[in-house]
Amino acid sequence: SSRVVEIQSQMSERAVELLGLPEDRPCLLLDVGCGSGLSGDYISNEGHYWIGMDISPAMLDVAVERDVEGDLLLADVGHGIPFRPGMFDGCISISAVQWLCNADKKSHSPPKRLYQFFSTLYTALARGSRAVLQLYPENSEQVELITAQAMRAGFTGGMVVDYPNSTKAKKFFLCLLVGASGTLPKGLGTECADGEEIRQAKFTNERTRFRTAKGKSVKKSRDWILEKKERRRRQGKEVRADTKYTGRKRRPHF
Repeated sequence: SSRVVEIQSQMSERAVELLGLPEDRPCLLLDVGCGSGLSGDYISNEGHYWIGMDISPAMLDVAVERDVEGDLLLADVGHGIPFRPGMFDGCISISAVQWLCNADKKSHSPPKRLYQFFSTLYTALARGSRAVLQLYPENSEQVELITAQAMRAGFTGGMVVDYPNSTKAKKFFLCLLVGASGTLPKGLGTECADGEEIRQAKFTNERTRFRTAKGKSVKKSRDWILEKKERRRRQGKEVRADTKYTGRKRRPHF
């Protein structure tokens, strides 16, 4: 419907804006989950080039029929991004990345698929570039799962939320930086009436927890001990305070 097309175009425009591309030269962008190429139309109109990846042959057929300007690749991004290192000047994705949180097959592990996607995307992007992924997370756990795997893959940055106070207009953009860490752009509509900023989730420079493939912390590690102590506290048990010595190995006795 035309309404869907309109929203898609608005989000593509916002995603490209958040990329902060250089104005003096055309760039090559990757469009993850490009579908029928609506975002691509906007990229082309802005004078940039693009390659689109999508898992749906039907959607890509529509893109071919519409005679879009970008190159198209039928692929599952959960298997990784199969391009040369440093090839892209940026990446956008409109409402696609949340699908990696679903395990469609028994063999699918969402954390592994997300890590495979983010680690290969990190490699395919030029240093100093950005990826802006607009997504519809189902809950805060999904936001954390997606963000944690992106940080584990080497990205910095975090979630930019447009219109956080509106149920309808609220939009999540995971804004990821490669290499040179800039400042995170501000979300639209985040200024309160008195000009104060609404606090946004920031994920920069936080220590990434060392987790096993199943997403649990490695047994007997500091994180594992801290999590266990936290669980006990929640159960109302008496637990010693955490210090810098928590989880440190003891020296062998003489």
